[in-house]
Amino acid sequence: MLHRAAGAAGWGETWVVVPLRGLEAAKSRLGGQLDAEERLDLVTGLLERTIEAATGCQQVDRVLLVSPDPAALELGRRIGAEGLLETGRGLNAALTAARDHALAAGVATLVVIPADLPRVSPEAIADIIHAADRVRIGDRAVVALVADRHGGGTNALLISPPDAIPFSFGPGSRAAHSAAAASAGAGYVEVESELSLDVDTPDDLLLAEVALSPAEHTDATHHGEPLRG
Repeated sequence: MLHRAAGAAGWGETWVVVPLRGLEAAKSRLGGQLDAEERLDLVTGLLERTIEAATGCQQVDRVLLVSPDPAALELGRRIGAEGLLETGRGLNAALTAARDHALAAGVATLVVIPADLPRVSPEAIADIIHAADRVRIGDRAVVALVADRHGGGTNALLISPPDAIPFSFGPGSRAAHSAAAASAGAGYVEVESELSLDVDTPDDLLLAEVALSPAEHTDATHHGEPLRG
């Protein structure tokens, strides 16, 4: 389990939270393009990529994987993430449980990075933290957001302190998180980032193929191999 000295990012202790529905259940909307084995390979590769990026980011103290799937949590532990078993009540409830766990540990900053972003990297995560730092004034709360490529959703979210705003992932989450930040009087910044690409639909899958480096770019529908990194 990664555990750097608290304050490595200059924000108190900073955790990345990675929510995952589960290895077998995820990406069902890609059933027309990928069979069950290929979807499992895709999800596993993306999860590995996400945790490795977060553990490789010097501004991050710990990585917390939250999922109702014990197999996913075991995989996460093997590659450097702490695991939190959640009850399957939905994404926002899972993130709230993760936030409560982090607050009990004295964490000052949470960065939510879903496990379906093919261009995730230590640098992309650091960019969110640096962007948030630029709008921090004294003890004022800070919210930083990466929108999805369609402009309405949230693909990454930094909140400091972790309970500054509620989680509002789902349709229209970009506007909901922005409004919540304004209501809380928090500094707010939206970050242009490669993290705007997620893999949720067949069109996303095609774009993910193009987004990958030439060394990784093979047929993404063949057992998810290009997403293993």
